[in-house]
Amino acid sequence: MHEAGDRANCRSYPNSGPMWPPADMHNTHETRSHQQHRVKHHARRLHAYDFFNQLTSAPLLDRVEQHLPAHRERLYPPTETLSLFMAQTLSPDRACQPAVNRYAVDRHANGLKPCSTHTGGYCKARQRLPLEMARSLARETGGMIASQAQANWHWRGHPVKLVDGTTVTFPDTPMNQVEYPQQSNQKPGLGFPIARWVGLLCGATGAVLDAAIGPYSGKTGSEHALFHELLESIAAGDLILADRYYCAYAVIALLQAQGADVLFQQHQKRLTDFRKGRRLGTRDHVVTWTKPKICPNWLPREQFDAFPSTLEVRELKVGHKVLVTTLLCATQAPKKALGELYVSRWNVELDLRNIKTTLGLERLHCKTPAMNEKEFWVSLLAYSKPPANSYVI
Repeated sequence: MHEAGDRANCRSYPNSGPMWPPADMHNTHETRSHQQHRVKHHARRLHAYDFFNQLTSAPLLDRVEQHLPAHRERLYPPTETLSLFMAQTLSPDRACQPAVNRYAVDRHANGLKPCSTHTGGYCKARQRLPLEMARSLARETGGMIASQAQANWHWRGHPVKLVDGTTVTFPDTPMNQVEYPQQSNQKPGLGFPIARWVGLLCGATGAVLDAAIGPYSGKTGSEHALFHELLESIAAGDLILADRYYCAYAVIALLQAQGADVLFQQHQKRLTDFRKGRRLGTRDHVVTWTKPKICPNWLPREQFDAFPSTLEVRELKVGHKVLVTTLLCATQAPKKALGELYVSRWNVELDLRNIKTTLGLERLHCKTPAMNEKEFWVSLLAYSKPPANSYVI
């Protein structure tokens, strides 16, 4: 729910000038609780018409029309349905009946023809709504917000993008269990279907730029496999900030092929010996990593074969952490500045927690995997594009 251009206060990256709000808001439990209370309070006041006005406003109208499916004029045309769905995802009661009831009242209050309060028509309209429409609009609105970031909100000229994974559960229906099985350590019938999703967030604005969702376990459900689906949203010059799980040869090679740089914590299984390599300073050196012999099971073999046989990376110890980066110049990327930047990685944990807890994305509510995926993307769209008369965090 971040509109970059409307922010009055800026959080900042160390040594890079003013950048984003709201890093400071996470500093205490009191301020975090206050923020979440404000989000919930304003979410309860949202109307579907507010979202409809946003979707049909000048900045978005052309994009929305590009994704509209062929349709007849019904009580619930696609744009109207999407607006209702967005408001529904932010409602304390996510059932379809309150959404339809409110729609009927709004129509009557605006002098339109009365409509039935049966939910069948709305439910069918949600099913007809293309998943790609919600997914594309969520990505595009996130990109629009990120594009408003001022140049000095970046870190030394690099747009920072944060990556992390989390989980979401579904209702316990047979179809959900087939596509998104419960965790294997739970007895049948005692757990809920669970999915893993990975988000790519704009460091400057907090906007969700892209996401990928899949089963919690299995070849296609690892964070690496889901992250692989997000590569098209990463551009040359980006700086990717992530935890030690992403510190792998294959991930770094993929990102370098995109022209992006990385800053990760060293993986706990990799030994760092500062006596080797090209020394840049105290516990700061450039070393050569050798390509592993085994292709990861989440990566297409042809991509793995195209990787270079070696990579040059920089390893540096800041405090109790060893960091790995592809920014090899100690002058352009000083050790202290990199250490301070990595501390801000924690914002992605807090942002994802805020999206899940405050916006209700800890558990989705539909009976089928297809509708749950649609609800997921509509929720992210509602997060990215609140009504203009709403609020700024």
